[in-house]
Formats: sequence, structure tokens, C-alpha cells
Amino acid sequence: MSLIRPGDERFHYSDNSHRWIPPDPDFDQEVWNEMVRQHKEQHLHELRRRPGRGARRGHSWER
Repeated sequence: MSLIRPGDERFHYSDNSHRWIPPDPDFDQEVWNEMVRQHKEQHLHELRRRPGRGARRGHSWER
């Protein structure tokens, strides 16, 4: 499982699921989608760097 680092809170709800709707209703949805996509890639990168975790697929968004 990935850690939520300082500054990542804006991409997560309180249950740590990813926020697909921007917190600001005036924020461009396409831009937000790309930001969340990149954020999720960062999670995957962190998981792959951990010893013994590279082959594990514990999140539904990794399948």
C-alpha cells in the first residue's frame, strides 16, 4: 500500500480513495483527471520500488 504524503490530501477522500471530482467546482475536469492520473502513477512507482512488492497487485486500479 502507498503512503499519502504531505500535499497528496487533495487527491484523496477521508477513506483514502481517489477524488475524481475536483475540490473546486470551477477547476477544469480534464486537467484534474490528468493530475489524478499522474498521482496514481506515482503510487504505482512507489509500490514497484519496494522490495517484494513489485509483483503484488493489491489495488483494483492496478488490475
